[in-house]
Amino acid sequence: DLCLIICFYNFVKDLRKQARQLENELDLKLVSFSKLCTSYSHSSARDGRRDRYSQDRMFETMAIEIEQLLARLTGVNDKMAEYTNSAGVPSLNAALMHTLQRHRDILQDYTHEFHKTKANFMAIRERENLMGSVRKDIESYKSGSGVNNRRTELFLKEHDHLR
Repeated sequence: DLCLIICFYNFVKDLRKQARQLENELDLKLVSFSKLCTSYSHSSARDGRRDRYSQDRMFETMAIEIEQLLARLTGVNDKMAEYTNSAGVPSLNAALMHTLQRHRDILQDYTHEFHKTKANFMAIRERENLMGSVRKDIESYKSGSGVNNRRTELFLKEHDHLR
């Protein structure tokens, strides 16, 4: 019976170690992800399309990596919950429940932070795309070299004449 408890303890200890490693990895990835999202709006206006494309690809890659880490951490937490519920020693079970809850809280915080950062990035990207389109239209209008600008100018003159 003591051997069973020791084996059980070692297994749970390994799960906790995996959870901490995944949490540390997620923490680093989320910091990098947040920096990427923050730098997106600052660089997109001055660096042009190519840099935005590379940042979009980096965003997609990092988002996938973070989602995979979150899924792995969820799996480790689920295994821990499974073994916590089956533990036969009440004092050990109480300690495991506390540890499990702490790991679940960390997972929830990281998941929330990821979704918030991702949503902010999507909003910034949408705004930048819209602003880029508006800038392009303004530059096109200012250049006055296109056929459409000539037509617009003629329509405006005709409109003014009709007034």
